[in-house]
Amino acid sequence: MEKVLVDTGPLVAVLDRSDRHHAACVATLRDIRAPLISVWPVLTEASHLLAPFPQAQDELLGLVLDGALRIESVLETDIGRMRQFMLKYRDLPMDLADAALLSVAERLEVRSVFTTDRRDFSLYRTKSRTRLRLLPRMR
Repeated sequence: MEKVLVDTGPLVAVLDRSDRHHAACVATLRDIRAPLISVWPVLTEASHLLAPFPQAQDELLGLVLDGALRIESVLETDIGRMRQFMLKYRDLPMDLADAALLSVAERLEVRSVFTTDRRDFSLYRTKSRTRLRLLPRMR
């Protein structure tokens, strides 16, 4: 079954009604039928951005506890690939969360990412030179 990786932006947007991407991310989340997967660096980044909203931080963790969002471990073997990505995209620059997502995408052969970071994710390529399908579709 196809899986969808989840980046920080949509997690924050779904939980923060004042976020400019809130409506698009909530609508996209309703339409996604595939399992949602993320990584610890994304959860850490989202929690930090939601710090002014303790209830939203609690809801973020609730997504994991309820099974709506699965956290994929970043393996020791992923670290080398993350380093390569961060060096390759240092001019953007690529952060640790994006590098972890891209490394996990390669390892699990995931082809879609739920992100509001269209600029960077439209440039990233996996080992097979494949670009991930970006959700939500923006107009």
